[in-house]
Amino acid sequence: MRIGLLGAGRIGTFHATALAHTDGVDGLVIADADPARAAALAERLGAEAAVPATSVMSAAEAFAQVEAVVITAATAAHADLITEAARNRLPTFCEKPVALDLGRTVRALREVESAGTLLQMGFQRRFDAGFRAAREALRAGRLGRVHTIRAVTSDAAPPPAEFLPLSGGLIRDCLVHDFDAVRWLTGREVAEVYARGTDGGAACFREAGDVDTAAVLLTLDDDTLVTATATRYNGAGYDVRTELSGERDQWVVGLDDRTPMTSAEPGGPGAPVRPWSGFLERFGGAYRAELAAFVRATRGEVPNPCSGWEGLRALVVAEACELSRREGRPVRPAEVAERAGVPAL
Repeated sequence: MRIGLLGAGRIGTFHATALAHTDGVDGLVIADADPARAAALAERLGAEAAVPATSVMSAAEAFAQVEAVVITAATAAHADLITEAARNRLPTFCEKPVALDLGRTVRALREVESAGTLLQMGFQRRFDAGFRAAREALRAGRLGRVHTIRAVTSDAAPPPAEFLPLSGGLIRDCLVHDFDAVRWLTGREVAEVYARGTDGGAACFREAGDVDTAAVLLTLDDDTLVTATATRYNGAGYDVRTELSGERDQWVVGLDDRTPMTSAEPGGPGAPVRPWSGFLERFGGAYRAELAAFVRATRGEVPNPCSGWEGLRALVVAEACELSRREGRPVRPAEVAERAGVPAL
C-alpha cells in the first residue's frame, strides 16, 4: 500500500518513520507546506516527496499517487484535507482534532459518511498497553462497580507561545485525550461537566485566552465520578496516569519506574532516574500500534478502532468544559451539542 503523509512536523516525522517500518506499507509520499522539509524527511526515510505540499489544492497531487492518507498537518488544515481525501475515496488517518469547532467537524464527517470511506482519529491511548489492560480488567468485572476515576495529563514544559492560539486551548488540546480515554475505558457517556482553570504561568497563556492548568469534574451517565486535571507546568517530567477505583480492586495506568513522582513517605521511592520526557517517548509504542491498525482497517481486516464520530464525542465534552470554565457552572454536553446542531450521537 502507498500512503501519503501530509505534514512533516514533529508528529508527522514520528509517524512517517513508523509508517516506513509498518508491515503492508511499501510506498510513502510525504508532503508539507515547506517543500524542503518534506524533501529532507523523504530522503532520510527513502520515501518520496510531493511538491508543493499540504494546501488543499496541491494535496490533490499527493492524493492521486496514493491509496490512503495520514494527516499530520496543522490543525487548521485537518477538516479541508479530510474532505478532499473523502472526495478522492481515500481511507484516512488524522491526528485529532478534525477541527476546533463542532460545525466544521460535523461537515467534514458528513463528507466522509457520504463518500463511504474510512476515517480513523488519532487517539493513541486506545493502543497503549496499560490502557488496554485496564479496559480489559474493567470490562471483565475484576474491579467490580467502578465509582471513581482520576485522570492526570501533565506536560513537562509549556509548548512554544506561538502554538497556543492554534491549539484550541489546554482543554481541547490535552484533556480531550482523557475524555476519549474515559469513554473508551468505561463504555459510558459524560452526562455533566464542571471545569475550572488558572493562568498563573507565562503571560502568553492569558494573551491567547488560554489557561495553563485546569481541573474538571465529570459525571458519567451511570453516576461514576471522574476528575481530570491537566497542566503545562510539571517540572518533574511528563505524566499521564489514570486511576480506576472499584468496589473490588483499583488499577492505575501509567505507574512505573519512569513516572515523575517522589514519595513523601519514609523509605518510599524517590524521583525516577529517567522520567518520561514527553508524549512521543511515553506513547511511542501506542502511536506505532494505531498506525498498524489503520493499515489493517483499510484492508478490512479489522473494524475502524476510532472513527471520526468518536472524535466528535470527545470534542463535545471539551466544548462543554470550556463553556463551564467561562461561565462557572455545570454544563451538560447534550446542551452544547444541541446548541451547535450536532446530530444525536
